[in-house]
Amino acid sequence: MNSRQLVLGVLLLAVWAGCTPKTTEPATAPEKKEEPVSTVKPPTKEEKLSPCPKFQDAPHPDEAETNYVLYRDFLKVNDWDKAFQLWKKVYAVAPAADGRRNTVYADGIRFYEYFISQTTDSARVHAYVDTIFSIYDEIDRCYSEGGYIPARKAFDLYYKYPYRATKKEIYNMFKQAIDSDGLNTPDFVLNPFSALLVELYDAGEISQQEAYKYQDMVGKVLNEGLKTCKGKACDRWKIIEEYAPVRLEYFETVQGFYPCDYYMDKYYPEFEANQGDCDVVRTVYSRLKWGGCSESDEKFRTLIRIGNQNCKPEPGPAELAYILLREAKYPESIEAFQKAIEEESDVNKKATYALTIAKIYNVHLRNFPRARQWALQAADIRSGWGEPYILIGRLYASSGPLCGPGTGWDSQVVTWVAIDMWAKAKAIDPSVAAEANKWIGRYSQYMPNREDVFIRNLKAGDSYYVGCWIQTTTTIRTSD
Repeated sequence: MNSRQLVLGVLLLAVWAGCTPKTTEPATAPEKKEEPVSTVKPPTKEEKLSPCPKFQDAPHPDEAETNYVLYRDFLKVNDWDKAFQLWKKVYAVAPAADGRRNTVYADGIRFYEYFISQTTDSARVHAYVDTIFSIYDEIDRCYSEGGYIPARKAFDLYYKYPYRATKKEIYNMFKQAIDSDGLNTPDFVLNPFSALLVELYDAGEISQQEAYKYQDMVGKVLNEGLKTCKGKACDRWKIIEEYAPVRLEYFETVQGFYPCDYYMDKYYPEFEANQGDCDVVRTVYSRLKWGGCSESDEKFRTLIRIGNQNCKPEPGPAELAYILLREAKYPESIEAFQKAIEEESDVNKKATYALTIAKIYNVHLRNFPRARQWALQAADIRSGWGEPYILIGRLYASSGPLCGPGTGWDSQVVTWVAIDMWAKAKAIDPSVAAEANKWIGRYSQYMPNREDVFIRNLKAGDSYYVGCWIQTTTTIRTSD
């Protein structure tokens, strides 16, 4: 479709829709997610302008530029109707503006996103979305920027219009952007792409080889972004750092997916910092074993020596279970711990075995619902024990990437239920108060703020149901 055809399509759409949607609500901008920047890179010394119609190509260049300035001024004060009427005039004769930036196209997308927010008419919504994607095609033709437009389309399809494409189609658009831009892939790609990568691999729609290639690429792009970012851009990269790596931890449940070096680099420092903690020693040993590390490796030998000195399982019902856990035989270990619970008469040991099963589901199998189930069983076996609730709180707190995009409301509300668990832990068991307070202090800052609560017609102190896998009711609190 050429630009003239697109202009005609936009104008016809405006006429069909009654020029602009009418609303009794004040004209305000719709709430936005973290949006990718929609401006092109500065021109080089050997400037090459867009091939599409520019101010200088308009029948009346001065009038086109004046209308451009005026419509943007009206946008600043949210006068959408006046702005749109002038924007249409500019779009008709100079959609590429001065040839250096895609502002007119980007503002067109902004208009139609606003119109979508102001109507419940599904036919109009579909028509507006069609126009938005047509404008994206025009941007790609007039201001080609590598993988930017496929990425931007995929972003919108993932978060706003998922009914327009399958998850595999959206994934392929993101993949096209990564293949095109490499280390310069825009930051907004990584979180949704990581989620799709995990989901599609788990569904058997992409191969292990492809999944490994692109999870590695996500890590490289993230490292490059953190290393080179400046100003506010760094805040976005830090949000991604809190989401994408956590989401990709799913692949640790796939034996043989990651090489030994991955597990050694990630887990061995935990052992070095906590050599007296047998839970840590067993976990690190098991992770290295799962990763195929050789016991002849110098670091592994050190771990084995410390484990043999300090952490040999006591003879008894759970001895085999601990051996199986050490050898990374997780389903067999869980079964053996369940049998040990049935055979053990000591209440504290029975509870410890149940909590160990919870930790296996958490750390090794990444199954949070089953981890919570066994943590609660441990708490039932041994009353007044706070440790199971510490673990449940950590399960909830780490669920931001599972229950939301890693930032924003859906990812923040999990902090309420996490803090509930830590508060309960220290209330019933003063011995865990220091650890509970540590976690409460760390995560209180991530609760939604007053504005986030207010704009949803909620208030502090109200009850709130947290969905996702958590599915429990909590109390609204704010970080400020």
